[in-house]
Amino acid sequence: MKFFLSAVTLVLILASCNDKIEKIDVKNECSIINEFGFLADSLIMNQGQIKKYQTFSDILLQNKIPFNVINEILDRAGSLFDFRKIKVGNNYYTYSNADSVNSLKHFVYCENAINSIVISFSDSITVKKISKKIETRERVLTGKIDKSLWAAFEDLNTSPMLAIKLSEVFAWQIDFFRIQKGDKFKVVYTETYADDTFIGIDEIKAVVFTHMNQDYYAIPLVQNGVKDFYDLDGKSLKKAFLKAPLKFSRISSQFSNSRFHPVLRIYRPHHGIDFSAPVGTPVQAVGDGNVVFAGSKRAEGKYIKIKHNGTYTSGYMHLSKFESGIKEGARVRQGDIIGYVGSTGLSTGPHLDFRFWINEKPANYLTLEFPSAYPVDKSNFEEFVKTKNEICSRFDKIDVYPDFRGLPIAFSVE
Repeated sequence: MKFFLSAVTLVLILASCNDKIEKIDVKNECSIINEFGFLADSLIMNQGQIKKYQTFSDILLQNKIPFNVINEILDRAGSLFDFRKIKVGNNYYTYSNADSVNSLKHFVYCENAINSIVISFSDSITVKKISKKIETRERVLTGKIDKSLWAAFEDLNTSPMLAIKLSEVFAWQIDFFRIQKGDKFKVVYTETYADDTFIGIDEIKAVVFTHMNQDYYAIPLVQNGVKDFYDLDGKSLKKAFLKAPLKFSRISSQFSNSRFHPVLRIYRPHHGIDFSAPVGTPVQAVGDGNVVFAGSKRAEGKYIKIKHNGTYTSGYMHLSKFESGIKEGARVRQGDIIGYVGSTGLSTGPHLDFRFWINEKPANYLTLEFPSAYPVDKSNFEEFVKTKNEICSRFDKIDVYPDFRGLPIAFSVE
């Protein structure tokens, strides 16, 4: 009896549908507004990419749009978009009538993954901007390092931009060129989508990274309108460098691409800063890092080089001696005494020749602006503790799989 009723119901539904189908205008059955806001089912669509030296006018002239109409379009566009700024490689679409001359009906320029400029040709010309619906989705990713952080994210089929953002968060705590197999991480972050199309990583919300069996937390907090990350004690993850490697000194020679060398008697680059000080003056490490060289060279004399992270490196030349324990591989903290001013190597008198590199390229230390290292303010500490406890509790409930290969580690947060 139940089957009979269901069958009858099905027949009635089909009959009703047939009645409706018969009344549908065949012409309108496929008339669907496309993503750019117009009907395109009866139009001829062609896709292209902006070529080098190609202009907006070039494209429209090729589609038989005269100069006077192009000028009208530019006037109507106004402040909506400057067509002189179309970018090489960006997509554009032409929609033409299926007539004897294939007259242009619509032109679409894709400004970026979100915005498109639509020009329509009919009784009058219209220019409008179409924006896709933007959605932010929170995600959680966990995993273990097998080869490198970059390789781990590739194995997880996750955007490598997340690896870059993660390395930026811990730039002062972890040298990501030295992470080891077995290091692991848990990260909460957001992704941006435009009409269900992935656009990119939006922001990191919280992280715990286990490196060499030590947990490094990144707890977010907004202070004075600026979002930053802090450790569990409320200290900023960003470490400011010292203003100078000596407490008491004067600058005797600055960074230069052409300086007269007092010993060699020739002009050559001097990519460092000379701090004049008496022999024996203590020299400090300007930031946390690892000693990658501590020895003697002919020109530099007794010389120490410290790698602070994957980006920054500092060098200290012409030293008279090293502090006890300073050798290759030693870990130093900001402000630690690493050596003493001398006049070894090619030097005419006691001074420290201080060098600084960004991504292996010499940089003028005196002109660089480094992030402040302000801790959580007392007035914000209660809010910080609440956020910290919520994040730690959440991370405690997230497992790190012992072997991530083939497992669905990235998942949406309900």
